[in-house]
Amino acid sequence: MQKFSCLVLGRVDNTVTHPLPLVDTPVRAGFPSPADDYLEAKLDLTEHLVKHPSATYYIKAIGDSMVDCGIFSGDLLIVDRSLAPQIDDIVIAAIDGELTCKRLGLIKGQYHLLSGNALYPPIALVGKEVHIWGIVIHAIHSLRGH
Repeated sequence: MQKFSCLVLGRVDNTVTHPLPLVDTPVRAGFPSPADDYLEAKLDLTEHLVKHPSATYYIKAIGDSMVDCGIFSGDLLIVDRSLAPQIDDIVIAAIDGELTCKRLGLIKGQYHLLSGNALYPPIALVGKEVHIWGIVIHAIHSLRGH
């Protein structure tokens, strides 16, 4: 089996927090419901989205090769370097020095990077220098454009 290595890019600074108000009432995506007139607590997204702060970094996605996986151009990806890559993980990989975001997969017993868009063919990893820079654990995107 091919081995993958991880590189250090940067770290999340968890000493600076910016908790924002959290409405304690869930919002329906169907029919409207009455809203409470008060906020229950503060929410720090880093606390909820980042399990390994010293091994986590952010990177911005560009392009449309992962749209079927819910990753769109302009999305902010949260990437954890402490996780060992497994089949079907979405990874940040450097292939021969170029970064890409793809799903790690096996085709006929050989590792490939698979896009989330049928327009892009699988990338065979045999014979290439590959470094996995981490596993994408969250994608944050705006619904109003970038």
